[in-house]
Formats: sequence, structure tokens, C-alpha cells
Amino acid sequence: MPDTGLRTGPASVLVPRRTSTELHPGAWWLWSLGLGTAATRTTNPLLLALLMAVAGYVVAVRRSSAPWARSYTAFAKLAAAVLLVRLAFTAVLGSPIPGTHILFTLPEVPLPAWAQGIRLGGPVSAEALLFSGYNGLKLAALLVCVGAANALAGPAKLLKSLPGALYEAGVAVVVALTFAPHLIADVQRLRAARRLRGRPDRGVRGLFQVGLPVLEGALERSVALAAAMDARGYGRTADVPAPVRRTTTALTLGGLLGVCAGTYGLLTAEGGVYGLPLLLAGVLAALAGLRLGGRRSPRTRYRPAPWGVRAWLVAGSGAAVAALLALASVRDPGALHPGVVPLAAPALPLWPAAAVLLGLLPVLVVPQPPEELS
Repeated sequence: MPDTGLRTGPASVLVPRRTSTELHPGAWWLWSLGLGTAATRTTNPLLLALLMAVAGYVVAVRRSSAPWARSYTAFAKLAAAVLLVRLAFTAVLGSPIPGTHILFTLPEVPLPAWAQGIRLGGPVSAEALLFSGYNGLKLAALLVCVGAANALAGPAKLLKSLPGALYEAGVAVVVALTFAPHLIADVQRLRAARRLRGRPDRGVRGLFQVGLPVLEGALERSVALAAAMDARGYGRTADVPAPVRRTTTALTLGGLLGVCAGTYGLLTAEGGVYGLPLLLAGVLAALAGLRLGGRRSPRTRYRPAPWGVRAWLVAGSGAAVAALLALASVRDPGALHPGVVPLAAPALPLWPAAAVLLGLLPVLVVPQPPEELS
């Protein structure tokens, strides 16, 4: 009898077989957030480029063939555009960084006296462009990390794992995050159809003739999504006792305040003693509040994603990269934040670079998606 991918349960009910390669989507998002956190701790272009290379390599070898997995390219292009825009604004509007190596001079536009401190045009120095490029590359690395999470684990999969108290907020975030993948898939489909018909798909004419069907498809998808959400009872809540509601509110607000106070304590020298205990207490109280708050939004889950050893390793690798880069930024801030005055080439610190390479652990512990198996 051929294997149909189904197995029979104890009551002769067909139960879908779960593949051993499935990874909890939250692990991918925690991994990418760890890399993004590490990117915020440095402006060294070599470390940032290494972070983006690690994220890109993991996406290249571990993403599936689903349409939403192709969104990584769009995020990479957006990151490059952000970097170029940052450099262009620095060249046109100037920079507070003094520089002696003038690359070129733009025509300067005289401004009135009330706009003192702002200039349009003028000399552009290498130090100013380098400083702007370092900070723009940091933002580009953050976008690449978010794009990696979108390509490796669709936001819709993550939504199924959220607690009930965050379900409605999670739906809003998922709808926002899935806009780019669906838009890219529509554009690619329409451009391929126009090429098959021998019609132009590039240039201004192609843009206008492709943009209208894409807009129409987005509106139709929005209407269908609203109808599906209404049919599934979205927004309806269950009645819970008043003491439970008050306890939930107190735990959630108290936990968030504890997290804020604990984080502030960790960031200041005076609060190093009470910062960590207060942060842990706030996290536990917030989690308890979310657990109780989930009673108002009863939901059922079909085949919930398991959190196994692989998920711990993937999430832990991202957290390790973030923690080690944060430690390096405290112990050796000069290496992670190279100066531009005087002008000098940045150096690659060895052990922070080795810490970034820990982000490649998912390549070793996560098998290829089923669509890519030969």
C-alpha cells in the first residue's frame, strides 16, 4: 500500500503525519531577533556585513519553496535602498562630523537666517559619508534580519503559537507583515503572464499596467480576509469572572512595569543589583497575566507546532550572538564602534566575529525543508 502521508489513530481516524523537519516558527523569529539585536550593538561595517552574510546564507539553504519565502530579496533590496538614501541625505544636507578629506563639492543653496545650522549642498567629506554609511548599514542589517525571519517562517505560522491574549494584536501584525510577500508574489505572477503574452513588463508603461491588477488583487484579498475573520468569530470574547479580569490586569501592568524598571536598572550602574531580579519578576508576572488573559479568547489549535531540541538550539544561537556582541560592546567599544576622525580603515575583531558565526548553527541542526529534498 503506498504511503499517503496519513496514519490511522486508535479510533480509525485519519490523522495527518507530522514531518520530522518541521521547526517551531518562533525559533526562527527569536534567532533573527537575536541577530538584529547584535546588529544594534555595533557600527563596525565588517561585523555588520558578516551578520548579513550569516542571515543570507541560512535563508539560502533553509528556506522553503513557498511564495512568502521569496520576500527576502525584497527586504535585501530595501536595505540597500535605505543605505543609499542615508548617504544621499548626508551628501545633500551635510553632517555634523568634521572632515578634512573632501571628495567633491555640491552647489550650495543659500538659506535664510532662520534656517541657520542647515545647509543644502556644499563640500562632502569622506569622514561624513563613512559615518553615515556605518549607521545606515546598521539599519540595513536590521531589515535583512527581519527579512530572514519572514523567509524562514511565515508570520501566519507564528500566529498559531501566540497566547490567546495576544491573538488579536498578533493578527494585526501578521496582516501587516504578510503584505510584502503577497505583493511580491502578485507582481511576479503578473509580470510572468505579461511576458508570456509578449507584452512589456518593465519601464513606466509596464509598471502602470501591472500596478492596477496588483491593487485589485490586494483589495479582493482584504475583503476575503475580513469575511473569513468574521466567519471564524474573530473579536468575540468569552465571559470571565470579574476577579480574574482584575488579576489579569494587575499582573500584566505590574509585569510590564517590572520589565521597564529592570531594564533601566541593567542599563545604569546604580541599578545593577536590583535590575536582573526585577526584570525576571516582571517577565514572570507578565507571562502569568497573558496566560490568564487567554481565557477571554478561547481558541483551538490544529496540529500545534512542537518546540523541541532543534528549536532550543536555533533560538539559543541567536541569543548567544546577541549576548556576546553586547558583552563585546562593553569590553571593547572601540573595536565595535570604529571612529572616522581621523580617517582609518576598520579592523575585524576576532572573537566578536567568531560569535557572529554562531548564527550558522541552524544550518547544522535544521534539515532541509520537505520541498527541497531530492
